[in-house]
Amino acid sequence: MAALALSGCDRPLSTLDPAGPAADSIATLWWVMLAGGAVLFLLVMALWVLVIKRPGWGSSLSPTRWIVLGGLALPAVVLLPLLAYALIAGERLLPLPGRSPLQVEAVARQWNWTFRYPDNGGMATNGVLHLPADTPVDINVTSDDVIHAFWVPRLAGKIDALPGHVNRLRIRAPVPGRYEGLCNEFCGLGHANMRFTVIVHPRQDYAAALAQAGTGQKEAP
Repeated sequence: MAALALSGCDRPLSTLDPAGPAADSIATLWWVMLAGGAVLFLLVMALWVLVIKRPGWGSSLSPTRWIVLGGLALPAVVLLPLLAYALIAGERLLPLPGRSPLQVEAVARQWNWTFRYPDNGGMATNGVLHLPADTPVDINVTSDDVIHAFWVPRLAGKIDALPGHVNRLRIRAPVPGRYEGLCNEFCGLGHANMRFTVIVHPRQDYAAALAQAGTGQKEAP
């Protein structure tokens, strides 16, 4: 059963098959959370078995102590380390100030994505995002109409695309390849088809590949 369930984890949109450091950090956090939840579940089940197998076990403790120990102390032993790990992992995902990486603008509109490249002469592509391999890129995400969400599951977490506001997401794809992205916020009847392709080029070929991609024409995914 577990093998059957995990067989879907290597799909193009799987968060458990990361292809970049940000997605890898998110996937690791997911596994750590799963392990922590399993530990907490086993601790609760152990208490339940003790109560069933040994009637009267724990009766010497007052109800207040049961609430403090079982309802606060026991979860805190597991949840506080998980919270600390999640905060540290989240901090690593932020595009902190420093050396300015390559900039790409992602503009959402029902039900299409347009990508502009201000560092490459203002070129634009529709439906296909071009990135250089092993290079940090800031994706500046916004929307021309309603709320959308930019998400490339195998490369990074999702970020909202809001009308009149720009959100920034830093992506680094270590190796060339093709990846899939999508809108992850219901935005209307065409939401399910609002997908895009990410093509990661070798760094030395990026400028030429982007120039060849042209401007404003719908590319074959």
